[in-house]
Amino acid sequence: MPAPIWFAPWKPGPAEHAGPGDASGGAALVSVTDFAPHRPWTSFGVNIAGVALRRTWDDVEGAIGLWLWSVPGLLHSRSGSVSVWRDEEALRGFVARHDHVRIMRAYRDRGDLRSTTWQTDHFDKDATQETARNLIAQWCAQPGGVRGR
Repeated sequence: MPAPIWFAPWKPGPAEHAGPGDASGGAALVSVTDFAPHRPWTSFGVNIAGVALRRTWDDVEGAIGLWLWSVPGLLHSRSGSVSVWRDEEALRGFVARHDHVRIMRAYRDRGDLRSTTWQTDHFDKDATQETARNLIAQWCAQPGGVRGR
């Protein structure tokens, strides 16, 4: 039986209701990340860092919204995010932020990271979360935790 995927509540960003890329169905870029730590104790720090970034979400230009997610487990936990952006430029701006870069550098050798993005012409929160859930479940089901980038 697959492990449950837990999603934190939707955290709206400043671009959620800001015109053509808003959450009411406009175009958006979706990014899904997945981090699988090499050692179980690394999960705690990664999750704390994710929550800290989530707290700054109201100030992230171009962010439509965010879900943090996790698959709990004593030996094979994983976590990540599903973030929704007005456009690729907004996502790149966030990825280059000092706090994000610091976290990525701190954990880059402590686990395997995977991410993917897709563009949608009509953002739908429920459909996006369901698509992300299916993708995360596929990633988690890969034998032996073999990871791609």
